Amino acid sequence: MRIPVFIILLLIICLPICAKNIHVGAKYSHQKIKKALSEAHDEDTIVIHEGTYKEGNIIIQKKITLLGINKPVLDGQNKYEILSIKSSGVIVQGLIIQNSGFSTLDDPGAIKIYNCDNVIIKNNELRDNFFGIYLQQANHCKIEHNRIHAKGVEEQQIGNGIHCWKSDSIIIVGNKINGHRDGIYFEFVTNSVIWRNISFANIRYGLHFMFSNDDAYISNVFKNNGAGVSVMFTHRVKMFNNYFLNNWGDAAYGLLLKEISDSYILHNRFNNNTSGIYMEGTNRILVEHNTLKENGWGMKIQASCMDNIIRENNFLGNTFDIGTNGTLVLNTFNENYWDKYEGYDLDKDKFGDVPYRPLSLFSVMVESNSSLMLLFRSFMVSLLDKSEKIIPSLTPENFIDNKPRMHSVVI
Repeated sequence: MRIPVFIILLLIICLPICAKNIHVGAKYSHQKIKKALSEAHDEDTIVIHEGTYKEGNIIIQKKITLLGINKPVLDGQNKYEILSIKSSGVIVQGLIIQNSGFSTLDDPGAIKIYNCDNVIIKNNELRDNFFGIYLQQANHCKIEHNRIHAKGVEEQQIGNGIHCWKSDSIIIVGNKINGHRDGIYFEFVTNSVIWRNISFANIRYGLHFMFSNDDAYISNVFKNNGAGVSVMFTHRVKMFNNYFLNNWGDAAYGLLLKEISDSYILHNRFNNNTSGIYMEGTNRILVEHNTLKENGWGMKIQASCMDNIIRENNFLGNTFDIGTNGTLVLNTFNENYWDKYEGYDLDKDKFGDVPYRPLSLFSVMVESNSSLMLLFRSFMVSLLDKSEKIIPSLTPENFIDNKPRMHSVVI
């Protein structure tokens, strides 16, 4: 029985176009990535084999996968933005991308995502680029397990490792970033997660975010940066299980909170920072189950803060546990462990019978005159602090933990 011609034509039209692999390399018919891109269709995979490719700015405007085999190198020759992604659904995996151009006008980088969604960037190595990965008005993208490193010396000469602007639902997981201005930077980014990244030895901040609401930062490490993490003008932030380590300097801190509200700071560790947590203009923040150990100041909470709850934290080996710049106390300290507490527990309920005043007179004096640190650990300073704890005169009377713990909180 003969099948009518129009039915055959209809079947051909309706059959899905099969995605194909296009190989690029010295041993293959395609030796240029741009040539392979021009022939590719949506859903195709361009397989890039070992070698160094110097093709200037590569623009991706199709829904394709760019897959590197044996770590091929895309080199921008210090002139070009290397990969410009302008299509949703693109995947970039397994590449070394290095030596992007430098410009403070258009912010070129190794990979830049322009106004598109569902892009995945994973298992790449980015070396010595101005910006590493730049997301501009992107949504539902995933930046996963990339190694991003540069040799920046001054802020003005280097961009950020991962830079996100005006985006939503971004997942940044398992990346290792160093040598940039900020390791990770968020501005106007919402409903996003930063998880299990290591951001270290960056010039300014390990993580810097502004005007970015409803985000979560979980199980990251921020160490040896100019300052650890800066959170500004933001609401409903969740920061859980992070490490803030060795962020030292005149104006350094583990975590800066400025003009934020309705947020949670839980189960974090702040070790060896100039200030573990610095709070200014914060409202309704719950700081709970954190360990602040061997910092210059465990926490600085300025007089502009109110309705914050600091409870069930460990303050261990800090030069000063608490610092402030005013006498008005509108925050609550309760059930924290203070290793400097010298009270007693006669009723054996594991809480001290005598309230604890964590704000020392000397820390108040240093706040207004930093040169007084020359007298630190002198006999006179110790005597002043002891006297102030017995009969408060200069420190706020209600700056107090009424129920100090006798043993550290298990976190």
